Amino acid sequence: MTRKFTDNALVIATHNAGKVGEIAALLGPYVASFESAGALGLAEPEETGETFQDNAKIKALAAVLASGKPALADDSGLCVHALGGEPGVYSARWAGPDKDFSLAMRRIETLLGPSPDRSASFVCALALAWPDGHVEVFEGRVSGEMVFPPRGERGFGYDPVFVPEGYDISFAEMDPAEKHRISHRAAAFSMLVESCFT
Repeated sequence: MTRKFTDNALVIATHNAGKVGEIAALLGPYVASFESAGALGLAEPEETGETFQDNAKIKALAAVLASGKPALADDSGLCVHALGGEPGVYSARWAGPDKDFSLAMRRIETLLGPSPDRSASFVCALALAWPDGHVEVFEGRVSGEMVFPPRGERGFGYDPVFVPEGYDISFAEMDPAEKHRISHRAAAFSMLVESCFT
């Protein structure tokens, strides 16, 4: 039995203003007010987990500890099957300190080489934590395949090289509303809302 969220305020454990807005829009009907870790001046914890769920929990619990309030964190990335699931939890780090995802996409293309297996998944884990240490975790996933060269100008990160199953266009070529409807983040949030907010 999952715990229901009954508080009025929620800390969104990120320093990314775009992500704060996106999460606040998704959970707006259920939560009265939001604060972000960035706005509260909370330190970003070291992400030492081996899975997306581990890292989401680390971030959520760190925000709870620092703020004394319930917190929600996400961790997401790309898993390329022929690369043993890499870049996985290191998806952002592969882009380097300048967050240069064109560099990261070239690295994947080079490592894949002539491999016929181009299958991949985007994964998003969400962790909702309470001050008593209780945590609920949900994971969404969308499967697809890698395509090179990169295609499309929309989206961000690895979107230009990922074509979701059932489509012939990349996430970066897709209408943003359609991408949000089918994405790994949408799947995770759907589970979170159904389990904890309704």
